[in-house]
Amino acid sequence: MKDFLFIYRAEPNNGPAASPEEMQASMSKWMDWLGNIAAQNKLADRGNRLHPAGKVVKPNNMITDGPYTEIKESIGGYSLIKAASLDEAAEIAKGCPVLAVGGNVEIRELNLM
Repeated sequence: MKDFLFIYRAEPNNGPAASPEEMQASMSKWMDWLGNIAAQNKLADRGNRLHPAGKVVKPNNMITDGPYTEIKESIGGYSLIKAASLDEAAEIAKGCPVLAVGGNVEIRELNLM
């Protein structure tokens, strides 16, 4: 088995805040999806959601605020998944709840040297 990083991206939510019921329904979808992956012994680390604020460190000690509001989509979180191949990892990602809200999942194999 190989290790893959799932990076969850979606457009920033600038609309009205979700109700507690909507937030609970969304969280349940994520927990069910990740629970299914874990039941197959393919979840290495469920990862975490990421706070929207951050910094970007560039050469010459330049530090800027980020992510930028001009960016079409932002990284919302990540997970580590075990799969036999990139194709299998992509099949697992097809069930990700972020896809239902127009987001996407970037899949990258970890290069463990």
